[in-house]
Amino acid sequence: MKIAIIGNGNVGSGLANVLSKTQHQVGTFGRADDVANAVNEADIVILATPYGAAAELAEQADFTGKIVIDVSNPVTEDFSALQLGTTTSAAEAIAALVPGAFVVKAFNTIFAQHYAGDLKLDGQPLQTFVAADDETARDTVKTLAAEAGFEPVDAGPLSTARQLEPLGFLNIQFGYVLGKGTEIAPRWQFSA
Repeated sequence: MKIAIIGNGNVGSGLANVLSKTQHQVGTFGRADDVANAVNEADIVILATPYGAAAELAEQADFTGKIVIDVSNPVTEDFSALQLGTTTSAAEAIAALVPGAFVVKAFNTIFAQHYAGDLKLDGQPLQTFVAADDETARDTVKTLAAEAGFEPVDAGPLSTARQLEPLGFLNIQFGYVLGKGTEIAPRWQFSA
């Protein structure tokens, strides 16, 4: 598959590093690049930009038929709160902006610093929670995550992003505000 990562900051560059170790073709693009062409040629588009950039990106390209992975957490500029939550999510808002796309929420609970390592904490793979309304798109992203070294966890429909984004925000609070650092990640334990 061809994967276009829109956003070449820490998260976008980190994901490019991790995903380039799979058999897929990965490219990163800044918001000033030819986003329309990048999206047109991609099978999967990863939005590794702040949530507020989504509306502008939706106007720059045709996302119809693409799997669009939203990795954002809609935090306020001062990181003190979420802009949305409980009744909707950034992922659902993005889905409304790109109605012909298959929007998937994933990778939003992982600090960018993990992408330079082996994607493990205490020997266990980092989990990424994958939510989407389209089951095929969800399965595709789960497979991609597993190929990259994550433990994908099926999180059900896209509306689950209403819980995943606060989980990402909580991770940010633990990491930065409460001083736990970035070598942390949420993990869900399931009994056998």
